Amino acid sequence: MNNVIYSINGPVVTVKNATDFAMLEMVYVGEKRLIGEVISITSKATTIQVYETTTGLKPGEPVYSTGSPLCATLGPGILSNIFDGIERPLKDINERSGAYIDEGCNIPSLDDERTWDVTIKVKEGDSVQGGQIYATCPETELIEHRCMILPTLNGKVTFAAENGRYKINDVIVKIEDEHGKMHELTLCQKWPIRTARPTKERLPISQPLITGQRVIDTMFPIAKGGTAAVPGGFGTGKTMTQHQLAKWCDADIIVYVGCGERGNEMTQVLKEFSELIDPKSGKKLTARTVLIANTSNMPVAAREASIYTGITLAEYYRDMGYHVAIMADSTSRWAEALREISGRLEEMPAEEGFPAYLPSRISQFYERAGYMVTLCDKDGSVSIIGAVSPQGADFSEPVTQNTKRFVRCFWALDKSLAYARHYPAINWNTSYSEYIDDLAKWYGTNVDKSFLSKRQQIASLLHEENELMEIVKLIGSDVLPDDQKLVIEIAKIIRVGFLQQNAFHKDDTFVPLQKQLKMMEVILYLYEKSKVIVQAGKSLTEVLETGVFANLVKMKYEVPNEHLEQFDRYFKMIDEAFNHLD
Repeated sequence: MNNVIYSINGPVVTVKNATDFAMLEMVYVGEKRLIGEVISITSKATTIQVYETTTGLKPGEPVYSTGSPLCATLGPGILSNIFDGIERPLKDINERSGAYIDEGCNIPSLDDERTWDVTIKVKEGDSVQGGQIYATCPETELIEHRCMILPTLNGKVTFAAENGRYKINDVIVKIEDEHGKMHELTLCQKWPIRTARPTKERLPISQPLITGQRVIDTMFPIAKGGTAAVPGGFGTGKTMTQHQLAKWCDADIIVYVGCGERGNEMTQVLKEFSELIDPKSGKKLTARTVLIANTSNMPVAAREASIYTGITLAEYYRDMGYHVAIMADSTSRWAEALREISGRLEEMPAEEGFPAYLPSRISQFYERAGYMVTLCDKDGSVSIIGAVSPQGADFSEPVTQNTKRFVRCFWALDKSLAYARHYPAINWNTSYSEYIDDLAKWYGTNVDKSFLSKRQQIASLLHEENELMEIVKLIGSDVLPDDQKLVIEIAKIIRVGFLQQNAFHKDDTFVPLQKQLKMMEVILYLYEKSKVIVQAGKSLTEVLETGVFANLVKMKYEVPNEHLEQFDRYFKMIDEAFNHLD
C-alpha cells in the first residue's frame, strides 16, 4: 500500500508523496476506515480532515481512496430521522454501539431493509430529463417523497417496474442516455454536500415566511427563500427562538441543524419535537422534520460538514416542490471549527484567528437559500435562519459582522430584554428586515392594505420612545410635556402587550396575521384618542386612571385566535372611558 499516514495532528492527517487523490475527495483513513476528506494537495503531501475521532490512529496505517466527493444519501427515510454531521443515523448507531459513536462506524444513512409503497411515474419508451420525477411514495403522513432523475442525466426509459413495495436500493427504472450508456435508478441518489443542487430559475422574493411571532411577522419579516441571522449572547434565547420558528413557521419541511451545541439542548430539541403536534395537520411535527445533531463533544471536523449536510437535504426537498426552512444553531460553532482546523493547517490567521476565507464560506452557505423554479417545474424554496453566538454578546466580532453582510434579516437578541423575561428578546432598535418592500404587495393583498402603514406607525412610536428615554435618563421624566409622556406610555403597551409573547400560552404562542393587525389597530386607536384628550387640556394622569392602558396589555391573552370579533369590545371600552373625560 503506497498511501499511508505520515503525521496526525488532531483531526488533520497527512499522507506523503500521494498522487492518486483528488481535491475534496472522500477517503477512508486507517485500519478502522475513518471517514475523511482531502482538503489540501501539494507535490509532497496530501492533507486530509477526518470527520471522526483520531484517538488510537498511528502513522503507517493505510489511507483508501474512494474516487468520489463526500456525499449525502438522498431518498425516502430522511424525514423523522436524526443524523450526525455526516448523515449517519444516530438511532441505529445507538442500537449498535450505545451512547457514543464507535470509530469507523459505517452504517447506511437510510434503512435499506424497509419497504416503501412506490408509484412509478414514467413508462418504457418515455424521453426523460434531469430533475423529472420518476417515482413517488408516502414518506410520512404529511409528506409525499418524489424521486427525481439526477440533474445531469437525460435519455430514454428502457425499463419501468410495476407499482408496488420496494426497498431503497431496488432498481425500479432504467434509462439509456444519449451516448448509449445504461443507468439504473433506485429510490435514492447521492449528491456532493458542498455542491449546490441546480435549479431552472431563481424567482424574486414575494411571500413572507409566516412564523406567528409578532415581533417577526409584523416588525422584521423574513421571506420564503430568505435569510436571517439571530445573533445573541449566552442566555438570550437563540435556541428557544429557533424552536418557536421550527414549530410554527409555515414551511412544509424543517431541517434543524444543532451545530456544536450543548448535548442537553439537543436532547431538549429531540424530546420536544417528538411530542409536538403539527398545528396545520394534527399529526406529529416529526413527520415533516429532520434533525442533524452534532453536539460540542463530537469531532470538530464533522461540525464543519454538518452545515453542508443540512443545506443539501433542504435543497433536495426544495427540488420536489416543497418550502423548506433550515435552522442552523449555531454558525459561530461552525466558524470555530473552521478556525481550529485552519490553525492545525498552520494557515495565516485573519481577524481574531479566523481563517481569511471565513467570509466566503459564510456567503456560500447563505447563498444556497432562495425561491426557485425547480427542474421539475415546481416552485420551492429554502429559507435559512442561522443563530450566531458572539462571545460576550459583542456584535462587532467577525462572524456576526460577516453574517450581516450576507443576510437581509437581522434579529438582534438583547441580554437586558432576556434578563427582564421579555421574550422573544429581539431588540426593536437594532434589528432590521430588508424584505418589507418586497412583501408589501403580499401583505396588502392577503392581510390588509393598511397593515404596513400601521406597522410603520408602531415602529415610529418605538423609535420616538427610544429618543425620549435618553432625555429621561439624563434629567428625569417630569420635564416632558404630557404628549411626550403619552408616547412613552403607548410604547410600553407596544413592548409588553404586542412585542412580548408567551410561548407557553395556547393563544399567544402562535398569532395569525389578522390578529396581529387587530392588536395594532386597537393600540393606535387608543393613541389617537388619548392624544386628542391630552391636546384638549386634560392631564395624562386622568387618561391613565381610566384603566384602559392596563387592560390593553392583556388583550393578547383574552382574545382567542379564532374569535377576532371580540376586539370590538376594546374599541367600545376606549370610547366609553374617554367619553367620561370630555
